[in-house]
Amino acid sequence: MTSATHTAHSDHAATLRLLGLAGFSAMAALRICDAMLPSLVHSFQVSTGDAAWVVSSFALAYGVLQLFYGPLGDAMGKLQVITWACLASALICLLTALSPNFTTLVIARALMGASAAAVIPLSLAWVGDQVAYDLRQETLARLLGSIVLGMMAGQWFGGFASEMWGWQSAFLALGLGFLIAAISLLRRRASATSAASAVPLSARASIARTTALFQIPRVRWVLGFALIEGALAYGWLPFAPAWLVSQFGFSISTAAAIMVLYGVGGLLYSQFARRWLTLLGERGLALGGGLLLAASVIGIAWSPISAFAIGGCGLAGLGFYMLHSTLQTQATQMAPEARGTGMTLFACSLFLGQALGVLVVGLFVDQGGLLTSFSAIAALLCVTGFAVSRGVQGRAPAATPPSHNVS
Repeated sequence: MTSATHTAHSDHAATLRLLGLAGFSAMAALRICDAMLPSLVHSFQVSTGDAAWVVSSFALAYGVLQLFYGPLGDAMGKLQVITWACLASALICLLTALSPNFTTLVIARALMGASAAAVIPLSLAWVGDQVAYDLRQETLARLLGSIVLGMMAGQWFGGFASEMWGWQSAFLALGLGFLIAAISLLRRRASATSAASAVPLSARASIARTTALFQIPRVRWVLGFALIEGALAYGWLPFAPAWLVSQFGFSISTAAAIMVLYGVGGLLYSQFARRWLTLLGERGLALGGGLLLAASVIGIAWSPISAFAIGGCGLAGLGFYMLHSTLQTQATQMAPEARGTGMTLFACSLFLGQALGVLVVGLFVDQGGLLTSFSAIAALLCVTGFAVSRGVQGRAPAATPPSHNVS
């Protein structure tokens, strides 16, 4: 390896670590309200379905703003946009903690989703720009590890902090995380400036580029399944902690700790992604992930024994990331000439699906139909895993993995 190549690899590794820190904060922001819902129900005297608006408003704004951040990242540089998004998110976290009523809280959560929306999709697009396809899924799995840790921290700390110190404390801590990420990225950019793309920033050009992407059948396939995955894989998740509390008598903090196992399943995937990819191929990962996630949702909903429901939380995380990682890798390759826009469209579809899924499940929950909605989601996840597996374009089982990696 030449000195220049070694320096480039070191720069990539350092940048990837900082993107992992930013992604940690963004994913914690997404999931921090899941285990907090019972506390919000009590504090603001709203139903569980209404309280879920703090999740849906974040996801809806997160999804819609992708249409803005994709072209912006292609034009101004992905790292620069991520840095300013982290700074904005830190400020909005403070405003969220100061919310005087539930309506203001929902609006603040929407603003938080709008600011955090740039972080993870543009980080994935940066990996797509910098890493060859043969190494991409393995590199994405490393970034995934930090993102999953953020999800675990958000799921646990949201419930723990709201029970111990009040829900406001969770958002203050989250704001500190965003601030540290922003300062770290600013220092990194000051010592090693990243070149921006030559793609012009204009509304007309952005609309034309997005329209052109939708003319590509592969793009429509990936985005369509991202929408479905978002609705099915995320729609049930915010209601799982409240279900554990009501069904098994756990405290809010204990239910939050149990939901951390979802992230443990994701970490397990990220640590062994290369091995499982070699063994199963991308098609096997998609099918196995869909089936495992479906079985886990059924176990959480119907098990009369808390141990089975607890185990289901961990297996659900493993199944989700097996399926999601495969779709995500497909997204990095569906439009290489406009990868920033393509990846943010992928995130847009995923989170619009999540917002829709949470709202629909919330309606069922308020009518006493949680078991029905969870069962329907499980059945549709089986179908989705099979369909994604059939349509995957990529590595087959038993492929020989490369002997080197980006480090």
